[in-house]
Amino acid sequence: MNRWIWGFMVGVLVVFSCKEEILPKPKAMLRLQYKAGEYTRTSTGDCNYTFDKNLDSKLEVNPSCAMVLDYPNMKGSIYLTYKKVDGNLNTLLTDAQKLSYEHVVKADNIAEQPFINQEKKVYGMFYEVSGNAASQSQFYVTDSTDHFVTGSLYFYAKPNYDSILPAAIYLQNDIRKIMESLEWKQ
Repeated sequence: MNRWIWGFMVGVLVVFSCKEEILPKPKAMLRLQYKAGEYTRTSTGDCNYTFDKNLDSKLEVNPSCAMVLDYPNMKGSIYLTYKKVDGNLNTLLTDAQKLSYEHVVKADNIAEQPFINQEKKVYGMFYEVSGNAASQSQFYVTDSTDHFVTGSLYFYAKPNYDSILPAAIYLQNDIRKIMESLEWKQ
C-alpha cells in the first residue's frame, strides 16, 4: 500500500508540474523617440517676421500672416498668429494671457517662463501646460512697439497627457527654437 501512495503522489506531481504557469503581462508604455531637429530659416512672404523652422514640419502661410507648422508624424500643429501693435499692446497681452489660462480647467499646472532677447528686441512668455488640456503649450512674443505674435500647440487627438508627453516635449523645444530665432523684418 505504501508503494501505491508513493506512486499516486509521483503521478500527481508529474501531471501538475508539467503545466506552464500563466502570468498576466505587465502594462507597458510606448516609448516614442524622435531624432534631433534640423532647422532652416523660414520664408514667410510679406509677414513681418522670420524664424527657424524644423525640417520635419510643413509650413502653411495665410495672406493674413496666420501660419500653421504641421507635424504629421506627431499628429500635432503649432499655430502662429501675427498682429500689428497699434496702441493696443495691453489688449494683445491680456488676450494672450487669457488664452493661456483658459486651459486651467483641465490642466494640472501652467508654468510661465519669461523670454527676453534684447539684441533682437523680442520679449515674451512661454506657457507650459501639463495635464489633459487641449493645448500643451502657448506663447507670445513682441517688440513692444510694432509686432505681436502668439502661438499654440495642439494635437489632432483627444488629450491624454501621458501618451502625448514625448511629442509635446519635442514640440515645446521647437517653440523655444522659434522664440529664440525670431527676428522682426524692418
